[in-house]
Amino acid sequence: MGMTMTQKILAAHAGLESVVPGQLIEADLDLVLANDITGPVAIHEVEKLNKKTVFDKDKIALVPDHFAPNKDIKSAEHCKCVREYAKAQGITNYFEVGEMGIEHALLPEKGLIVAGETCIGADSHTCTYGALGAFSTGVGSTDMGAGMITGQAWFKVPSAIKVELKGELKPWVSGKDVILHLIGLIGVDGALYRSLEFMGEGVKSLSMDDRFSIANMAIEAGAKNGIFPVDEKTIAYMEEHSTKKYTIYEPDEDAEYDETITIDLNTLEPTVAFPHLPENTKTVKEAGEVVIDQVVIGSCTNGRIEDMRVAASILKGRKVKKGIRCIVIPATQAIYLQAIEEGLVQTFIEAGAVVSTPTCGPCLGGYMGILAAGERAVSTTNRNFVGRMGHVDSEVYLASPAVAAASAITGRISEPSELGL
Repeated sequence: MGMTMTQKILAAHAGLESVVPGQLIEADLDLVLANDITGPVAIHEVEKLNKKTVFDKDKIALVPDHFAPNKDIKSAEHCKCVREYAKAQGITNYFEVGEMGIEHALLPEKGLIVAGETCIGADSHTCTYGALGAFSTGVGSTDMGAGMITGQAWFKVPSAIKVELKGELKPWVSGKDVILHLIGLIGVDGALYRSLEFMGEGVKSLSMDDRFSIANMAIEAGAKNGIFPVDEKTIAYMEEHSTKKYTIYEPDEDAEYDETITIDLNTLEPTVAFPHLPENTKTVKEAGEVVIDQVVIGSCTNGRIEDMRVAASILKGRKVKKGIRCIVIPATQAIYLQAIEEGLVQTFIEAGAVVSTPTCGPCLGGYMGILAAGERAVSTTNRNFVGRMGHVDSEVYLASPAVAAASAITGRISEPSELGL
């Protein structure tokens, strides 16, 4: 039986010629990731074990990004724990405030993960790196800690869903709309412990930032991972950001998929996920009159430079509606600096938005944009569960940067066409 992209990567890292869905394997890891919330849990567990050193100081990444810069004493203690462990272990890829960024934007930017590699992270959105043709998935802190000292992890080999993309996206439609559309089709458990493997001629029309956004939210459909084939755009990105050798894995012609879902990119419209699940999707045209209080543009899903450019192009020469809070968060220091150099930050500030240092902050209800009871936010983040961004009686509407920026101007869920764009 033929293998999918994911199955080939796992087989290679388990030292096996082939694997089948459901098979339990032990695979070598190329990268192990944790942040300031999940890292301390793993570190405390690891310190109880006899093996006191990490398996490879160059293959661990520790990124304080959720509550950093520290928002309170508890978060300061968490970051101190990670900082001191990184120093004691001589971990190469520890990123302090001033050089850090949101982990899932930072690691590809730093070239720490490339095609054909395996990565586990104690954060569910570690599946982002599938955009590069890697196998990456989120795990619990204990599994991450074990991986940090052994360099290995147990996996059950997933079966797969083929997502066949055709056509090209229309203006103001992005990768965020693609993944929201897909989750709306199959539901938050539609790909439970399966690979979402994106293929078809439509892939070539997607930018790398589109692909990162799509792979990032594979977990919101329950998937073990999302993965894209490696093409010229992928190779160009890796060669720009990394010196590591990469390996391209393509699915066999007789690879078995549980099902095939075809998405015509030409037909997609700006899409919003209503509270309180990412599967509650409607197009903006179907949304009706939804008045909002806050807009957040950023996160590991949509804080990249293309996202900043799209938002700025809509806000330029316009004003955030009186009474609306618009918060813009570039995902990394490099993106922040580029946004300054391109004049995007000036555009945001002139429009009446605030611009934050890179942080996960509001996405998980951490800080930099907490919602009070009864408030509504349009956010480019990835989850809109009850209480996700603050009070349990608040509401989060997931959308693309284009929809978020347009909504900041009108004070209600809108798309750029409503502004004559």
